[in-house]
Amino acid sequence: MLKIEIAIEQDSLSVDADRLRRAIEAVLGDAGIEESELSIAVVDDPTIHDLNRRFLAHDYPTDVLSFLLERDGSRLDGEVVVSADTATREAARLGWPAGDELLLYVVHGTLHLVGYDDVTDELRATMRAAERKYLTALGLRLPEGSAAAVAPAADETLHP
Repeated sequence: MLKIEIAIEQDSLSVDADRLRRAIEAVLGDAGIEESELSIAVVDDPTIHDLNRRFLAHDYPTDVLSFLLERDGSRLDGEVVVSADTATREAARLGWPAGDELLLYVVHGTLHLVGYDDVTDELRATMRAAERKYLTALGLRLPEGSAAAVAPAADETLHP
């Protein structure tokens, strides 16, 4: 059973929790996760800044933080924290809805939990392809200039 808790801890952006849940379920399902306890928190910049400083020693707000608590075969426990403020700013810059940008952050954070990474160009290309896959499946078209809209490498796969 997939248990997904979504906490909206900010007031600046309306959040479609059902759409977030559908995206998370798709990522988890494709990764073979049959059981999970996953919490998603949609917060503001001061909150994510504090978490980023406390847990990663980075003294700035960020878009998304992922915390893998446990992974054992087809079971995964974790947390994803996303910033509505950052999503709103980036969406305005890119010219697409803030809710779509926030969804990208949730997908990105969930992909990290299931094993994707973006520390090298090759891994980043694979992760971006996966982001596009899930966003496209939800009917989104990524705006020009979005990191996830970057064209994939010819040999990329969708598996970490």
